[in-house]
Amino acid sequence: MTGEPTVLRSPLGRRLLAAFLLAALSSVLVLTVAALIATDRGLSGARRADQQRVADRAAAAAATAYAAAGGWAAADLGRAADLAEAAGGTLVVLDRSGAMVWPGHGMGGMGMGAMGAADRRQAPVEVAGARVGTVRVGFPAGSSAARRIAWSWVAGAAVVALLAALLVSGFVTRRLTRPLIALAGAARRFAAGERGARAGAGPGVGAPGEMGEVIRAFDAMADEVVRADTVRRRLAADVAHELRTPLAGLQAGLEELRDGLRTADPERLGALHDQALRLGRIVADLADLSAAESAALSLRPADVDLAVVARAALAAQRSRLDAAGLRVETDLAAALPVRADPDRLHQVVTNLLTNAARYCRPGDRLTLRGYADGAGAVLEVADTGPGIAAADLPHVFDRLWRGDRHRDVAGSGIGLAIVRELVTAHAGTVEAASREGAGTVITVRLPSAAPRPAP
Repeated sequence: MTGEPTVLRSPLGRRLLAAFLLAALSSVLVLTVAALIATDRGLSGARRADQQRVADRAAAAAATAYAAAGGWAAADLGRAADLAEAAGGTLVVLDRSGAMVWPGHGMGGMGMGAMGAADRRQAPVEVAGARVGTVRVGFPAGSSAARRIAWSWVAGAAVVALLAALLVSGFVTRRLTRPLIALAGAARRFAAGERGARAGAGPGVGAPGEMGEVIRAFDAMADEVVRADTVRRRLAADVAHELRTPLAGLQAGLEELRDGLRTADPERLGALHDQALRLGRIVADLADLSAAESAALSLRPADVDLAVVARAALAAQRSRLDAAGLRVETDLAAALPVRADPDRLHQVVTNLLTNAARYCRPGDRLTLRGYADGAGAVLEVADTGPGIAAADLPHVFDRLWRGDRHRDVAGSGIGLAIVRELVTAHAGTVEAASREGAGTVITVRLPSAAPRPAP
């Protein structure tokens, strides 16, 4: 992919990367904020619950001291104060009237100022089911160590998530844009005349899913364009070759007559007439091929018996097959109903028979067989002729194609191409099977006619 823009230098790559990063950043930001809020609320709730438990334990210790001393005056509240201190709090004990009994006596509510702007938790002091006072525990305000640790972990996870999102976004962007860059470059080079340009030929151009299908479709289309261009060039060369020989002979004969080198006797005129007929046959074959290619637009389908059509075509070509010295066998006893144009089917069978007569040797056997295979009607034209070379077999239905061994055989090489076009127009298929020296089998398959509804 030399000379193609890199992923980050391509507009699509930059846009995809920016879109992925924006989506990742938004997701990480939302999740981070949500995690921080949830963590803060969770830790605050847990801290309040812990503080309340401390206050409850201090109240229980104060109730024990009250019960042991028989009142607040002689109660030893040191244990309750130790419990509050151990949790980082400050203890204040109030009697039933609200007067402070710890720390000190007779201070009323003034001692509460010692807590400052603290978190306060209180719990009732009950002895024998009666409330005798209240315990208040003040805790210093500010973030706890657990909160700082949780926030640091959340922030670290957010940073890691952003880095992972950056790496994944870069990978996905490269994975998506690299095939597109390759496809665009191949399309530009192909349009510029580089017929070997393919989108899937570059190193590392692995495209996932539908993107891979698009690239494979482009490469298949490029291969088909190259093949069609090759066929077109060969067609032009073959047409020129087919027309050149009879035209040259016709021109030379006419020049001889014009210059007085030969007399216009019936024999010479007959030879020139044969050359003109050969030109006419070639032009007619080309016209038949053109008509076959557009046969789908001119078909006149009807319910016909393929076996009847095949027997009629065989009867019309019997004299030609006998003149070629072929032994003809048929197996067309069963009816083969199809929905097709009978004239076009007659042309298909005629072309197959004349093709066999042209290439088979005297004494070879030609078999015409028809049968139903469940999916439709099948017609086979098999011969014991010289066969087709394995390298030539894929081209037998190409226009104007003839194997190198048969260049001297009369004909334009269009007959089987017409067969393929007509059979395809009837939604059928045609195949050729052959082994060199062991004969050839042409198989035509056509869909069966739909059964008529009962009257």
